[in-house]
Order: sequence, then structure tokens, then C-alpha cells
Amino acid sequence: MNIHEYQAKQLFLHYSIPVPDGKPATTPESAEQVAEQLGGDGWVVKAQVHAGGRGKVGGVKLAKSPAEVAEFSREMLGKRLVTNQTGAEGLPINSLLIEKTYPIKRELYLSVLVDRGSERIIFIASAAGGMDIETVAHETPERIISVPVHPAAGLQGYQCRKVAYALGLKGAQIKALGKIMQGLYDLFLAKDASQIEINPLIETDSGELMALDAKINFDDNAVEAHPDIKAMKDADQEDEKENKAQQFGLNYITLEGNIGCMVNGAGLAMATMDLVKLKGGLPANFLDVGGGTSVEKVCEAFKLILSDHSVKAVLVNIFGGIVQCDIIAAGILAAVEQVHVAVPVVVRLEGTNAEQGRALLSNTGLNLYAADDLAHAAEQVVALAEAA
Repeated sequence: MNIHEYQAKQLFLHYSIPVPDGKPATTPESAEQVAEQLGGDGWVVKAQVHAGGRGKVGGVKLAKSPAEVAEFSREMLGKRLVTNQTGAEGLPINSLLIEKTYPIKRELYLSVLVDRGSERIIFIASAAGGMDIETVAHETPERIISVPVHPAAGLQGYQCRKVAYALGLKGAQIKALGKIMQGLYDLFLAKDASQIEINPLIETDSGELMALDAKINFDDNAVEAHPDIKAMKDADQEDEKENKAQQFGLNYITLEGNIGCMVNGAGLAMATMDLVKLKGGLPANFLDVGGGTSVEKVCEAFKLILSDHSVKAVLVNIFGGIVQCDIIAAGILAAVEQVHVAVPVVVRLEGTNAEQGRALLSNTGLNLYAADDLAHAAEQVVALAEAA
């Protein structure tokens, strides 16, 4: 789960991580009022979307007066911001963050995340922070330092100093960075984060360190344990179908193809999509209905697939281990009747009660095709999609 920058900075303040003075706004009038309240002679207007790369596409603008803050806010609010991380449709701008500007001497990079390879929480830092950190990582990886933290020992002072020296910090800045890193580490553990990123972490002309930007991702499996974090979720920033899927315990991800897929088990779903691609088709989604399911759950999964108007055919691939194939078949029939399916559906059932499931799907008069072999099912659904 992602949250907005202004929400991340509110959390930063609770953990003694310095951030610019600023407040969120949802109208041009309130944005102008925020600028007046903050004072100063310069402000930044930042679109609040769950994506990076905002500064390169007009999502971050510098204003010289409260009136200009209102003008920029009027240009942004209600629009959709398209960046290299959003896809062609972009994300809606429903809120802004208005902050005072600060003289910047240097831009640094600092993040903390879970490194699954080493099974450690790891700090990543670079003296080459800013909008082109991805280019730095690709072209000059030697400019990036990583420091893993042992779970039993926790973050140690020498590790903070190692990062500080690598960033070229001196004197009181070393202690300041240590406080920031400790705050990040404590926040990471307390709220079950999966990644926290500060890009850039700036050094001001006076030598202070400050988180100019903030991004936090949380472990979806732990969000229920943190009501305060769950309350920060902005459904408008996420795929509508993916949100609906979560309500029914379904794992759904929208893709760009035209063949809907419904499978039980993440591994089998991946293999099914690979086979569809191998046979010349493109999956429209990843959808795992889980190991145990019900008629209602399958029905909702089917509705979800068909809500994507790009879907021209559907492949259902079920291996009946925990879930019984006749239950899946009943769910398919219920969904077809409720949704009035107009696209062909190829169903491959194997495992527990597979014969009973196939019997339910036979001679229905509906646009259903039963298949025993997965390879044949993939070929058939690709051909049907192409014909459509």
C-alpha cells in the first residue's frame, strides 16, 4: 500500500525526521491560504499522486507569490498526471502539498527497504540524489552505498557514520544523519513498511539536512494491524478493479491484453499467462481466486474480468486440490447468467470433481468451451480472441 507525500511527511515528523514547512490543500483558495500562513518569499506546489517523476512532467512547480500558488493549483487540481510510472492514463490530482522553499546546496539520496536476498533491512544511499537517481544506479552504481542491518543488533552508530562519510557529511551533519536513519528504521519496523525513500535528502545552505520528498510503501499483509495507516489509503490512486478484488479476497492485477484469465493459485496463474503468451495471445489480467473459494467468490471474479471491455475471450484454468471443480463450474454458470457474458469462455478443469464440473458445463447452450488439456485450451482461447 502506498500513501501520499504529505502523509509520509506527517509520519516523518513523529519520528523526528526534519521536513519542510508545508500543508496539504484541495482547492486553489486553500492552497493560497496555506502559502500565506507559511510565509516566506517562495513556495513549491506539488501534485499528490502515487508515482514518481512528477517534476519532469509539470507536477511540481515553484511559485513566487500566494496568487501564483493559487494559479498553479488551479492548473493541476482535477487533472490527471502522466509520468513514466503511471501508464498512459495517468493518476488523478485531487490534492496538493504546498511547502516553503529552501536554498539547496546539495541533493542526496537515502532509502531503507527489505532486501529479500540477504533477509535484512538495508539502507541505500548516494551523494548523487535527485530526479536522475535511476540513471545513476544504472550507469554509475559505484556511487551508491548499501548497508544491511542485522535484525538482532539493530541499526548501529558505526553504520550511520559509514553512510555519512560516503555522503561527504561533516561535524554536526553526521549526528543529524544518524537521527534521520534511526527515525527511518524505527518507522520502518513500527509500521511494517516495505520501503521508505527520501529523494532528495537536501543539504541547505546553512548545512541542515531535510527530507524534501518522502515515499513510503507498506506491506499489504500487515496493513490491517495498523488502522492509522489503513485510513491513509486513497482508492482514487489505485486501479478500481484491483480495489474491488481485494474486497472479495481475490488477487487481481490489470494487464494490457485481451484474454481474461481466472486461475486458482499464483504459480499456476503465472504459468497460464506464460502459455497464453507462448500461443500468441496477451493476458488482460492476473487473477488468482485462491486455494479455497466459493460460488460467490468465483462469480465476483468473473464479473471483475468482464468489467474490462478489452477482454475478447476468457480462459478459466482450475486445478482442483483444495477447491472442488464442480464449485468452480457452478460459479462460472452463475456468473455467466448474471453478467450476460457475450465473449467466449474456455474452461479447463482438472483435479477433484473435475468430471462433475465438466458435466455441469456441458450442454448449457452458453458460449462455453470445455478443455481437458491446458495447451489446447490456450490455443483455443487465443483463436477465439483473434476471431472476435
